[in-house]
Amino acid sequence: MENADLPFDLVVVCNGHYRIPRYSDTPGIANWLSSGRASHSASYRHPHNLGDTVLVVGGGPSGQDISAEMCTAARVVIHSATGALVEDIGNLKRRGRVSQFGDEGQVTFEDGTVESGISHCILATGYEYSFPFLADDILRQTVPPPIPPLPKELYNSTYDVFPLARHMFPLNTTFPPTSLAFLGLLVRVAPFPLVEAQARAVLHAFSTPGSLEPMQEAVDIITRYEELRMHVGDEPLAIAKAWHRFEPMQQFEYRDAMYEFCVASNGDLSAAWKGIEGGGDGGDGSYTRVPEWEKEMYSKKDVLRKAWKRLEEIGEAEEWVRGVGNGGLHEWVDMTKRLEKWMENNAREKPKL
Repeated sequence: MENADLPFDLVVVCNGHYRIPRYSDTPGIANWLSSGRASHSASYRHPHNLGDTVLVVGGGPSGQDISAEMCTAARVVIHSATGALVEDIGNLKRRGRVSQFGDEGQVTFEDGTVESGISHCILATGYEYSFPFLADDILRQTVPPPIPPLPKELYNSTYDVFPLARHMFPLNTTFPPTSLAFLGLLVRVAPFPLVEAQARAVLHAFSTPGSLEPMQEAVDIITRYEELRMHVGDEPLAIAKAWHRFEPMQQFEYRDAMYEFCVASNGDLSAAWKGIEGGGDGGDGSYTRVPEWEKEMYSKKDVLRKAWKRLEEIGEAEEWVRGVGNGGLHEWVDMTKRLEKWMENNAREKPKL
C-alpha cells in the first residue's frame, strides 16, 4: 500500500504537531547546528553530558522545563526568551532574544550583551505543522494571502492551516467542510480536554453536516483576522504565526463554544456528554461548559507548580495525594485549593532570627 492514493468520505487529521523541529534563522545558528554545538529540544532526553555552560533558547513550556532541569546538571544555564527580564538567579541566567551566534561558543543578545564559553545550545523553538499525506491539490504549502476575501484553497504555512472554521473544518470550494477535520492545531492550551471537545464537535458535524454554517464561519474567520491584524500588523506571516495561538483563558471560551455547538446532538452522542460528577453545571450531570474550578486552577498553575515542587523537596508530596480521588473528582479540586492556601501561608512566614 506504500505511496497509494486512497479515497475516503470522511477524514480526521490528528497526527500531532510536535515532530518536525522548527529552527530559527538567527545569524550563525547553521554553523552551530552543523558542528553539533546546537540541537533541537526534540532530541533532548536528559541534562547530563552537555557541558558546563548550556544555553536554552525559547520561552515556551519546553524551554522553561529544560532550563530548570539543566540547572541540576550544568554549572551555568543561560535561558534566552524574547522579552525576558535580564537577571541572574543562582546558576541560572535569564537573557533576552539571541541576535547572533558567534564563534567559539560566543552569543550576542539583542540588548548587546555577550555570553562566552557556551558548551551547547538547546533550541526549544517549536515545531512545524506537517501533513505529507495530503496532496498539494488539497493543501498548498505556503503562507495564505491576505483576506478578505477568503481563499478558495487550503494553505499550510507550517504555522497555521487556513482557512479553517473553528480551527478545524476547511472552508474552500474543493470539498465539503464537514468531510475533513484537523484536530489539535491550537497552541498555548491544555491540549487533552480541548481536543476531546473538538472530537465531539467533529462527530457532530460529520453526523449533522447542516450544523455548520459556512457563511457565519467565514464571518468569524474574518473577524479574528482583523483582530489579530490590529495586534501583530498586516504581514501575512505574522498573522499566520498568531492564528492558532490562544491567550490563556481563550481556550475555555473555545471549549464552551464546542460544547454549545454539540448541544443539538442527541442520540448516541448524549451519553458521551455525561460528566462524572455533573461538573458542567448542567443540573442533570451533562457537561455543557467548562467548570469554574478548572479555569481558576489553570490561572494559578504557576503557583501550584511551585507549591508541588516545594512539597517534593520536603518529602510531603506523596502524603498530600494519598487516597485523593477515591471519593470523586471533587477531592482533587479540594486538594489543589488546599495546596494554594498552603503555599500562600508559607510565603507569608517570616524567617526566624
